[in-house]
Amino acid sequence: MKASRGERLFYFCNYAILSFAGLSCLVPLIHLFSLSFSDPHAVMSGDVTLWPIGFTWETYGVLFNGTRVLGAFWNSVVITVVGVVLSMLFTVMAAYPLSRSHFYARRPWTLVIVFTMLFSGGLIPTFLVVKSLGLLNTYAALWLPGLISTFNMLIMKTFFENIPEELIEAAKMDGCSELRLLVQVVIPLSLPVMATLTLFYGVGYWNSFFSLMIYIQDTTKLNLAVLVQQMIQSQTILQEINNVQSDDIKDVTPETIKAAGVIVMLLPMLAVYPFLQKFFVKGVMIGAIKG
Repeated sequence: MKASRGERLFYFCNYAILSFAGLSCLVPLIHLFSLSFSDPHAVMSGDVTLWPIGFTWETYGVLFNGTRVLGAFWNSVVITVVGVVLSMLFTVMAAYPLSRSHFYARRPWTLVIVFTMLFSGGLIPTFLVVKSLGLLNTYAALWLPGLISTFNMLIMKTFFENIPEELIEAAKMDGCSELRLLVQVVIPLSLPVMATLTLFYGVGYWNSFFSLMIYIQDTTKLNLAVLVQQMIQSQTILQEINNVQSDDIKDVTPETIKAAGVIVMLLPMLAVYPFLQKFFVKGVMIGAIKG
């Protein structure tokens, strides 16, 4: 049907508002990108807005050679990859039994798990438990306390429940065990929600900040989020840079170093998102049809 005048006006206003909201999120990122590639004199004079002035790579050379950003980057990769694998594994192991109608005490167990969304042990008791288990200064302190997100588990549970029961019964008639049914039937059909939750977990682990500040004291184990935060707060960042010639340091400013650090932290997630975006909406919507 042809859209009415009122509908066309609504669509125009809707697109305009959404475009403005999208640009408001994108402009700061573009500005940081321009700062990181601009000449220091243009940056100090405030001439840089949305386009680099005096394009140069010197800032990134100083960042990679004179700071611990590469080590922090590797730490972030380890934390994210291992954390996502463990979280997805245990989320599937929790969601699948709770999605089966014949599972014993299915409803009470679900209520117990949902209870953790409303109440938790608190920061100090959690810290004392982690300390008593000897997990301080290890990445296990980041993975184990929040291994499963209740919200993500409920999304996956609902998705599993929406898989046709006839398909499950047909697989069982062919002799599938529960494990084989999960691995060869359920998981392949659940790729949209698996990709969506992988993105959720990945962003969470990549941006881990507060938990790292609490549980990790070894500076060699810090991730990019903490390192970049320290760089932003540092007032003497150029004096703290090691292994870089003084002539190279003259070619950068604290503002360009900080901007480059933020860009390095954001790029991996920006690069991964387009590959998972096509699953994103479908995974969330299908997983949220029923409560």
